[in-house]
Amino acid sequence: MLFASCKTIEKASLHGLNNGFYHLKTENKPVQLVYLDITNEKIDIYDHIKQQGVTKRLFTIPLENTDSLLINKMVFKKQSLDIDITSILLKYQPSIQRLPAQLNTDLNMAMYIGWRNDKYRITTNRDPLEKRQVNIGNMGYDIGFFAGPGTTIINPFTTNNRRVDEYNGMIMQTGIAAFIESNVASFGLAIGVDQLLNRDSKIWIYHKKPWLGFVVGVALN
Repeated sequence: MLFASCKTIEKASLHGLNNGFYHLKTENKPVQLVYLDITNEKIDIYDHIKQQGVTKRLFTIPLENTDSLLINKMVFKKQSLDIDITSILLKYQPSIQRLPAQLNTDLNMAMYIGWRNDKYRITTNRDPLEKRQVNIGNMGYDIGFFAGPGTTIINPFTTNNRRVDEYNGMIMQTGIAAFIESNVASFGLAIGVDQLLNRDSKIWIYHKKPWLGFVVGVALN
């Protein structure tokens, strides 16, 4: 699974492009490792050489409208570990034993760990007043694993009439998920399985059966 999102932002330091090391790709030049020092007014780009650390400043990109010349398109790439708290908002469980498929929204929560890839494109154009405007587009995707507790209804339907009463059972859910990324929250799809944590797991028709879900995550790091 692969997801991507793109948006234009006004202030880099408020929308995911933060101080740190990035791989810079410009037109007709090889990829270069650089360090970005970012404020609301500008982005300072420093050259970085292994074993020597950060060295000289290469150039500065003003983020406010100015009369300066346009700059060529630049792409900054970064990979990082992503740790989220996730919840499956909608969970689709396929038809089992000739019973209809189910769509549920039972309470659940999980810890997610994945690998995140971000790409930032910086371009410029001129407005009607002939001032330069900086546009920063962000594209990001994330894929990884999750695990956590949840609840599910145990009743005659979900036990194929082998249990006559109804109650909320505790489950452990595990699986993989892929997200599109925003600055704070992430949205995507998940494939997982549930394990009922009591003796009715032997008669629960969804025990260790795969499901497809819509998942949301909130970043911890």
